Amino acid sequence: MNVLIIEDDAETGQYLERGLREAGWKPQWHDTPQAGMMALSSHSFDVIVLDRMLPGMDGVDALKLMRGANIATPVLMLTARTSIDDRVEGLEAGADDYLLKPFAMSELIARLKIIARRPKAVVDETVFTLGPLVLDRVKRTAHRGEALLDLSPLEFKLLDYLMQHEGEVVTRTILLEKVWGYRFDPKTSLVQTHMSRLRAKVDKPFDAEMIRTVRGSGYVISAQ
Repeated sequence: MNVLIIEDDAETGQYLERGLREAGWKPQWHDTPQAGMMALSSHSFDVIVLDRMLPGMDGVDALKLMRGANIATPVLMLTARTSIDDRVEGLEAGADDYLLKPFAMSELIARLKIIARRPKAVVDETVFTLGPLVLDRVKRTAHRGEALLDLSPLEFKLLDYLMQHEGEVVTRTILLEKVWGYRFDPKTSLVQTHMSRLRAKVDKPFDAEMIRTVRGSGYVISAQ
């Protein structure tokens, strides 16, 4: 597999490059986010290893640029920061997984294998319409009526998944797995926080509620 590494620390970058090459992968290491973005424009990668703290541009900001450019390559973010808020910020920006430094190469490789082999949805539709709600996957836009909804990458992904399952009760566990890629409970209010923000944008400015909480079960979206 082709791996893009964006890590400014030379010792860590060389360690990653050597360890992944020894595992039979094809790593390409860059020490600035700008160089990494250039590599993305000319090469195809299966996964990205992205440092949280980078010179000139924070790793979260670099990730937002990637997702804003419709780069959907799975990203494992590395960080020396241990707070939940820092990890949530990275996940909100579109990271698929988080790994704290210092780390074991065996764990990093195992996590990369997991996010790389997650099935990629085969999408037959690029535009979903549900009543006044229209989501365009190509343009990465969502409208309710004439109003453009200012959604973060995570909010867009949540709305996309809900609209694909119109009328179905989608549980918190399913959202953690399908939107965040978690196969475990991170013991945070991640889903509730993002659903609250999404509903504030999709429903609060309008007369009719489209996203409802099903107490004790999850969430459901419908046109009525």
